[in-house]
Amino acid sequence: MIDILDAFRQDLELRGLAETTIKRHMQVMRRYSLWCSERGRDVAKAEEADILGYLSSMRAKKMRVASMQQNFASLSVFFAWLARKKKISANPVPELMEIYLHPYKDESRRRQLISVEDAAKMVRATIDVRDRAILLLFLKTGIRRGELVSLDLDDVDLAAGKVELKPTGKRSNRIVFFDDECSRALARWIKSREMRFKKGQQTALFISGKGTRLQSSAVDRLVRTAAGRVGLHDSVSAKLEDKFSPHCCRHWHATHLLRAGMPREYVKWLRGDVMKEAIDIYNHLDENDVRKSYLAHVPQLGV
Repeated sequence: MIDILDAFRQDLELRGLAETTIKRHMQVMRRYSLWCSERGRDVAKAEEADILGYLSSMRAKKMRVASMQQNFASLSVFFAWLARKKKISANPVPELMEIYLHPYKDESRRRQLISVEDAAKMVRATIDVRDRAILLLFLKTGIRRGELVSLDLDDVDLAAGKVELKPTGKRSNRIVFFDDECSRALARWIKSREMRFKKGQQTALFISGKGTRLQSSAVDRLVRTAAGRVGLHDSVSAKLEDKFSPHCCRHWHATHLLRAGMPREYVKWLRGDVMKEAIDIYNHLDENDVRKSYLAHVPQLGV
């Protein structure tokens, strides 16, 4: 099984996926491979009983729904690769996800939505140059945590006010824009970063105090700390709507752009959503038009 996982990793690298994305997929596959090995099962066989058995073991561990969905997403990438290589007839995971994990999607609708004023308070209360830049990039672009962590310095174009994200299976568009408020924060962080670390020492945009690429867990902590500082995150509460996470920034970004009157198709383009309606195939949006609309509608925080 090691050989097939190595081949899978090589394919992920060939596709140009972000290092963090590859690492996440491989961690899931190693766990699933071990689970199969302990039961004398073949990891490369897309048996429904095995996949559902693995889901049962995750539920027995009381794993969060979001974590189970992430595991299934990685399994889906693996089985889609096997299907492409003609090792199996079809990838069974998407259909199983729809049946067994779909009811929990309503969880995302209960995420906390903060006001523009509260977002401004959170940013103003964050003094650290790096952390403020991260908060503003989340709020102004709506990118996912994994997308932020995988960013390199060369992915950011301060002059054009845009970021080019690493390719992932979740995105149909890799370009996002940011405004002057975010640009100033990013410029300050990049200058501070260059003073502390030698040029070329680390390609990552956001780095830890040790000079290594900032990890997802650290990003979670800093966002929750920033939100908690102004009463927007309750670490004790069991209610999702009392929590504030990086994904809440994505929710905030899309909601306030729509409320400000930005066309729905432009918001979908910025989010990287797959255009599912037949008419969308013929609606080729101009990047310049989206950028102008974005700058006209993105909420200003006064920071």
